[in-house]
Amino acid sequence: MDLPPIAPAPIGHNGGPPLDDEHRPEWGTGPVGSYFTWKKARKAALASVSRDVALFRIKRAERLGLTYEEYTIEILDRGRHLQAGDTERIAEIIAARPKDR
Repeated sequence: MDLPPIAPAPIGHNGGPPLDDEHRPEWGTGPVGSYFTWKKARKAALASVSRDVALFRIKRAERLGLTYEEYTIEILDRGRHLQAGDTERIAEIIAARPKDR
């Protein structure tokens, strides 16, 4: 199967993504900083638990109206498990969810 020839990029173009307003990198509009280091550490922290612990956290998170990730991050950040009486903190977490979800 022959593909049509691709026109070469104009002089001075590196072939990367467009740099107009439509393109937004995954780390947002600010500097990259240590974004990828944090992303790797977060992924490792969320995946480093046993199956039973993950199932326990999923059930507890669903009961509180949170996602597994939100519940686990709260444990990692604050060092405590949320309870049904922690309504203020749960409301803060839910309010901080991205609007485009």
